[in-house]
Amino acid sequence: VEFFFFDEFNARFNFVAVSYLLYPHEVFVNIWQSYPVAQVLTGVGILTVGAMAWAYRPLMRSFETPTRLRQRLAPLLLVIVGIAAAYGSLDMTTGQYSTNRVANELARNGIYAFFYALFHNDLDYNQYYVTVPEAEARTRVRKLVAQPNAEFLSDAVNPIARHISYPGKPKPLNVVLLVQESLGADFVGAYGDRRGLTPHIDALARDGLMFTNLYATGTRTIRGLEAIVASFPPIPGESIVKRSQSHDIYTWGTVMRAQGYTPLFFYGGYGTFDHMRPFFAANGFGVVDRVDIPNPAFSNIWGVSDEDLYRHAIEVFDRQHASGEHIFAVIMSTSNHKPFTFPPGIPGVAPQGGGRLAGVRYADYALGRFFDGVRAKPYFDDTLFVVVGDHGARVYGREEIPMRSYELPLVVYAPKHVRPARVGTLTSQIDIAPTVLGLLQMSYDSVFFGRDVLLGDDGRPYALLSHNRDVALYRDQSLVVLGIQQAVAAYRYNKIANDQRPVERDAEDVRDAVSLYQIAYDLYRAGRYRLPAARLAQKKQSRME
Repeated sequence: VEFFFFDEFNARFNFVAVSYLLYPHEVFVNIWQSYPVAQVLTGVGILTVGAMAWAYRPLMRSFETPTRLRQRLAPLLLVIVGIAAAYGSLDMTTGQYSTNRVANELARNGIYAFFYALFHNDLDYNQYYVTVPEAEARTRVRKLVAQPNAEFLSDAVNPIARHISYPGKPKPLNVVLLVQESLGADFVGAYGDRRGLTPHIDALARDGLMFTNLYATGTRTIRGLEAIVASFPPIPGESIVKRSQSHDIYTWGTVMRAQGYTPLFFYGGYGTFDHMRPFFAANGFGVVDRVDIPNPAFSNIWGVSDEDLYRHAIEVFDRQHASGEHIFAVIMSTSNHKPFTFPPGIPGVAPQGGGRLAGVRYADYALGRFFDGVRAKPYFDDTLFVVVGDHGARVYGREEIPMRSYELPLVVYAPKHVRPARVGTLTSQIDIAPTVLGLLQMSYDSVFFGRDVLLGDDGRPYALLSHNRDVALYRDQSLVVLGIQQAVAAYRYNKIANDQRPVERDAEDVRDAVSLYQIAYDLYRAGRYRLPAARLAQKKQSRME
């Protein structure tokens, strides 16, 4: 198992392995469908029987000589002392002898790495990572999230609570987010790929607002959803989607509900996977998953096909429009995932086990079918569509944060309202909600860590990233990586050459990075990633009036 895990993630067992074991049905069936499990187990069984047969006689002879308890006690105590000494002197930094992340992963012990991840799933940032004085952290974070149209709320316990105002008349458009499973920018023709995998996304990019410098916050779907929906940094350990205090937090849905929308989350798989249904339901979203989709034409262990998912979503949108509701929906696809099986008969797409490239082709095909269906609807002209990847396909590279693996496509498409353009400003997934709300000219109260990247102010845009236990801040070619046991590293990143070189730490960049993650963790832990109840009640009353 570890061999195949390393092949997929370039890492020993980590948080991903722990998370997967919490959902054995989906994961074990996926493993069976994606890998030669029977052959591997047969080989292991043959080797085991052979080894036991060879060792049987020597093993039995070792029990023939009787020993007294006193004789056995000394070796037992020696073993206990040895285990205690090893446990006290080892951690996940032991064996980190290289600047090559993959080499360090190879030097680790996979079983130790698994149990370390299991028992450190909810890391205490203040205990394991570098910190700065709380007052300094608050000041720095306020400066980082400030923009010309933001006024901080003096009466809020959350230090970054602010009112965002736009001078124009609000545009109450429908908003549909199409979050694409495992779709990195390296597969998309509009971002430079030459294999012709994504003709439909390429057409959307040509006619829409295309962001050419977007980075994912992590390597898992729940990290992407956390960033897109809650505009929240990827604090070390588990995503807040799976943490226990993630009810009634401030999300994009909070803003849209205050504007009269009914937030919905669509998922092609079982919503219990990765705690998605409980998270979205606890934060005001209606949840639709595979059990709510009648008579799907095709499904596998991960969920119904993207075509089935999109078809059902359009049916729900039709009902919402007919009843006079504004549409705000997050649709999370599933088909571009192992075992990469799809409905038969699609030109250029293998129906069974077609591999990753077939997965991308099918995801693009299904997206094209979605737009074919929705263009005929009366609400199409007044809908803003956002197409974005949740994370890259794999984590490749020797670096602690392999930046190329984090590049994603992001296209905003609304032909009647958004002109085609290219945006090269550094953008993080946490910036998507504030930026789209800016396109809608919506004024709102916010505690988001993201910013509207289209404002074009003089601030220094930044991207926040995570990989396993490491978290990072990237801006102006500077990459600061914060690791467990208060480790800090700094690199100069050349995007064109995809090259990272260690450099001397810039004290300001380090302290800004520390401040962002420290404040985010403290706000979440204290239950303050929300607006005061009085403020929310005031906003609701104003909307009703």
